[in-house]
Amino acid sequence: MSTKIHALVDALGNPTAFVLSGGQVHDLIGADHLLPGMEADLLIADKAFDADERVITLLSDKNKAVVIPPKANRKVARNYDRDIYKARHLIENFFAKLKQFRAIATRYGKTARNFLAGIHLTASVIWLN
Repeated sequence: MSTKIHALVDALGNPTAFVLSGGQVHDLIGADHLLPGMEADLLIADKAFDADERVITLLSDKNKAVVIPPKANRKVARNYDRDIYKARHLIENFFAKLKQFRAIATRYGKTARNFLAGIHLTASVIWLN
């Protein structure tokens, strides 16, 4: 069984929201669940989230800025702020901290509910440190 963890972090790299999905699904499935409830004014994401209707337009309509590098096959080139994009390492650092906990890294929780509960518990420990 494979599972993807989709997460949002704040400007300090602290987790704010999680969603689980099957390991074979695209990252935009997690975005569909997380982005409507996003409270931040800026989203920094990788190329997988370069989707006009599902991400960029959705957030632009809510007056939220988006920093996503354009895909290479994009028909209409779009600019992004490279300096702000460098802060994307915060989400990678969060996942590195999350995987330091053995139960999360090896997915001991057999059900999605238990695994998500473990992620929330681990995230609260990360938040407190």
